[in-house]
Amino acid sequence: MYRTRLVRVLALTAALSLGVAGCAQNTDKTGENKQSGGGQANAPAIKADPAPPLPTDAALPAGDGKGKCGKVSIAYIGTIAGASAALGLNILNGVKLAVKEHNAANPGCQVTLKQFDSEGSPDKAPGVVTQAINDKSILGVVGLAFSGESKAVGKAFNDAGLVTVTPSATNPNLAKNGWKTFFRGLGNDAVQAPAVAAFIGDQLKAKKVCVVRDDSEYGIGLADLVTQSLGSKASCQQKVKTGQKEFSAVVGAISSQKPDAVFYSGYYPEAAPLVQQLRDDGFEGSIVAPDGVRDDEFVKNAGGSAEGVYLSCPCLPSAGFTKFTKDYKALANREPSTYSPEGYDATTILLKGLDKGLKTRPAMLNYVKNYQGQGLTKQFKWNADGELTQTPVWMYEVKDGKIVQLKDMSKATS
Repeated sequence: MYRTRLVRVLALTAALSLGVAGCAQNTDKTGENKQSGGGQANAPAIKADPAPPLPTDAALPAGDGKGKCGKVSIAYIGTIAGASAALGLNILNGVKLAVKEHNAANPGCQVTLKQFDSEGSPDKAPGVVTQAINDKSILGVVGLAFSGESKAVGKAFNDAGLVTVTPSATNPNLAKNGWKTFFRGLGNDAVQAPAVAAFIGDQLKAKKVCVVRDDSEYGIGLADLVTQSLGSKASCQQKVKTGQKEFSAVVGAISSQKPDAVFYSGYYPEAAPLVQQLRDDGFEGSIVAPDGVRDDEFVKNAGGSAEGVYLSCPCLPSAGFTKFTKDYKALANREPSTYSPEGYDATTILLKGLDKGLKTRPAMLNYVKNYQGQGLTKQFKWNADGELTQTPVWMYEVKDGKIVQLKDMSKATS
């Protein structure tokens, strides 16, 4: 067991020695500095599913090149420079790519992209949303990225009649507020939670699971749903706070319970030190975390401790989207990541509406409401609450310092 962990640490350290700025360097109980690392002891062998290919009938932003429109804009509203900025930038670059491809192909419809940084904060989002609402050239919004900020501004969008398509906010309650302008471009947490529970029970064979939640709208809601889906397997509950970095009390409580697995419900800034401290304390069970943790920043900041962590996401792997991946890297100088294709798809839907010459927010709202078509990631068709009728969920794993696709869990819960 020790030799296996040591080999993993040495291999990963060599692979990341030049590129991982935040690699974990901690002080152990003896006071000596050591490299965090290691993962689940005797991890189960799980066969990975292949990445889905690009659908042959996927709508693309370029369209037929015959778009006609006036002076119109769409907006991205979400975190650009906040604590979890990486998750927002994944989306924003997908939005930028879609607008770039559209405008290059449609000289008769040049659409302006306007960006508003909410910092992912429910307190700061209302200010920038008001700016967007007051800009009458904006006929549609991609965003907001997080559930808490989406809850804070949903009524304002509804009152203004400005349609929003979120590529990443997953709290199910967002679609239960009666907002006519809210549309979700992915599966919600009521879809993600059963997939997580099925993976933990069927694939990891865990019988005791500790659920750790942060204090965000997203973390609380998802933790409740995962706990419900796990049933009697949810053997303990722990709470952490946004911005927390020291977790000795939580780690001690988890260790005393001796669970087979830990599910962390929150975002990557807190997940990275928590996972480090769990592994440093000797926890060798499975660690599972959701889409809010599925980012390269988690892998970088958790260092070797990220190895073997499982990540759930109602998002498709983009490995099969060859041209999209190539064009995204050319634009952003980085690989597409969580919700990059979903941001691209959401933008494409709005651009197709503008190509038709839509000039008003009510017209755009009616268009999105009745939209039906295939994107890169899925079939887009919404019910009356703004929820999609098809919602894939995938599991991923951190392996050799990379987030790699693992299992399509959609069939396990259908």
